[in-house]
Amino acid sequence: MSRPADPPQRGIAPGVDRLGDRLVNFYLIEESEGLVLVDAGLPAHLGQLRDHLAASGRTLGDIRAVLLTHGHPDHTGLARTLEQAGADIRIHRGDADILREGPRSALRHAKPERPLLPYLLRRPAAVATPLRLARAGAFTAPAVPGVRVLTDHRPLDDVPGTPHALALPGHTPGSTGYFFPRLGVLFTGDALVTHDGLTGETGPRLVCRGFTHDGHAALAALDRIDELPATTLLLPGHGDPVAGDARTATRKARHAGLR
Repeated sequence: MSRPADPPQRGIAPGVDRLGDRLVNFYLIEESEGLVLVDAGLPAHLGQLRDHLAASGRTLGDIRAVLLTHGHPDHTGLARTLEQAGADIRIHRGDADILREGPRSALRHAKPERPLLPYLLRRPAAVATPLRLARAGAFTAPAVPGVRVLTDHRPLDDVPGTPHALALPGHTPGSTGYFFPRLGVLFTGDALVTHDGLTGETGPRLVCRGFTHDGHAALAALDRIDELPATTLLLPGHGDPVAGDARTATRKARHAGLR
């Protein structure tokens, strides 16, 4: 499986562009009511996002809502900047304190099941992942005091596209997917990915225990994805999209297990 290219990819699904780099994805959705961002990348992605918007005559101020799949710093780096530009920032209450306190609090609020060191010893090349995150500003991004909290999972009627927030806890306590019914797309965040930066493995899978808070819950969350239409396109936080039968992807993830 190929790794995502650095430049943004327009039209990865109807009205959906993929942004980010070879390490992390975030997504811009264009609905008739306005623009929505799913996840907020890294601070180093600010120029990329501005340039991408400018190509169609838009600015950061045109983004109405930012839907965060979870509180890890590689998905929230631009949240404060976008909040200041006028966007409505949403996250599940299980991860809200990470946003309010800043990215370094993630280890306290969503402590991984296993330490990083064994993964780095088995695969020394994996050290590039945390180093790249650090260079991109992941661990020094500002807190987001005004984040709006999702207290239940229902259609978000005030967000363009009326996405459904889908509880997918496990990777973090508040991990959430966003299903856009008209598009037939589920943004999975890290509840299901196709590339693990620590193990180097590709294909539908769960993120390894070195970055996952509760592996048992993460496996159980795959059942929630199975409740969606089988033809749902899965757009993960890391790696390439998963087209075809979404239940085949969840089955492969279960088979791969947790490393």
